[in-house]
Amino acid sequence: MPGRIRQYFSDRKDDVRDYTGCGVVGKFILAVVVVYLLVAIVLGMIWSSEPDVFSVREHTRTVADEMQREPVAGFATTVTMIRVAETLLDKPGGYVSNDIFPPGLWLDNMPNWEYGVLVQLRDLSRAMRKDISRSQSQSAEDPDLTIAEPQFHFDSGSWAIPSTEAEYRRGIQALRSYLDRLSRPDQPNAQFFARADNLANWLADLETRLGSLSRTLGESVGKASVSDAVSNVNPGDPLSEDVMGEEVKTSWTKIDDVFYEARGSAWALLHIFRAIEVDFRKVLNDKNALASAKQIIIELEGAQGEMWSPVILNGSGFGVLANHSLTMAAYLSRASAAISDMRDLLTRG
Repeated sequence: MPGRIRQYFSDRKDDVRDYTGCGVVGKFILAVVVVYLLVAIVLGMIWSSEPDVFSVREHTRTVADEMQREPVAGFATTVTMIRVAETLLDKPGGYVSNDIFPPGLWLDNMPNWEYGVLVQLRDLSRAMRKDISRSQSQSAEDPDLTIAEPQFHFDSGSWAIPSTEAEYRRGIQALRSYLDRLSRPDQPNAQFFARADNLANWLADLETRLGSLSRTLGESVGKASVSDAVSNVNPGDPLSEDVMGEEVKTSWTKIDDVFYEARGSAWALLHIFRAIEVDFRKVLNDKNALASAKQIIIELEGAQGEMWSPVILNGSGFGVLANHSLTMAAYLSRASAAISDMRDLLTRG
């Protein structure tokens, strides 16, 4: 038996020699390929590390001092949007969702994290253009925000002509232009209306986003379809036995994708809500909604807890192994509940 094993590896060695050639050039090519793969593996591990959380207040003060401007209403939110977008592009490894070569091509978790961040940037940029920068429905849209919003909606997987990074940087530049006009006393055409209705409109969209993520995360262990269960109920006989719908379960190949998309969304929202706490402070105090904002931030901070497992575990709800999806769903569900309370307070007279 040992002789057969040795013979097997000897044959494979001969096959490699026949394929690459016995000369120096063949060995050099093989060595380069091996080194490239090893370097790609190491870089892939580094590029998969999530960016750290930054202090919104300190960053806002730093940018205001550099620009020699007063941090007027909207300054913190705009600065935070710019920092979040720049982190998306300039973190270790850069933007990897559109990579066509290793190690970016092999990465799975980081592209989903990037997509979660991108969704929140898109939603907030749309709210800024549609509501927050306008005094009423008949007022004109801000010229810079009309550029920024569609730029962040550009195809997230375009590699070239044009590249995704170039289009997103145009959006960042438009936000910088808006920030410059907003903080200039002699530029009254740039506005940021920190009103309760503007904030409530964005929160309504956000609530549905988090609700969808929480549902998909919860389906990691399988759940009955609500729509099927309702359609099977006999309205003429309320005492009849309930008929449950078909079980809906997230595919095991998609569990880590959904988890990291939620993780990216929570990372972006954590910074956005810290900025909102600054710019909408007066409105939140007047509506007694500051406690809800604090609760949202606490839950989003919990969603950014340190990951000690090298893989996303998917144990059953009450099993021996952890279920990271259900843990994330719990944080997002509580954040969504606090958002609902906050929106209710903001819409009251």
